[in-house]
Amino acid sequence: MKTSEAVFLIVALVLAAVIGGLIGEVVGAFIPEGSVKTLFTDSIKIGFEATHLQFYAIDFTLGLLVKINFVSVLMVIGVLIYYRWWYI
Repeated sequence: MKTSEAVFLIVALVLAAVIGGLIGEVVGAFIPEGSVKTLFTDSIKIGFEATHLQFYAIDFTLGLLVKINFVSVLMVIGVLIYYRWWYI
């Protein structure tokens, strides 16, 4: 795998997860209550919340939280299928 292909894959996976999460939240806002709305709007949170360290003149914030929902998983699978079809 070339470096440009690896960079493309990483950027495409991150964008797919972000755009998929956004699409899932927007679609879920317009769907009536039920199991389909739960499928689109519920997400799994992986990571830890932001932690603040405040000193006299410096304020540090450290945190990483990844939210994964159904549509973001579908988008990531789509990118992987596209990558395999196009590059391999």
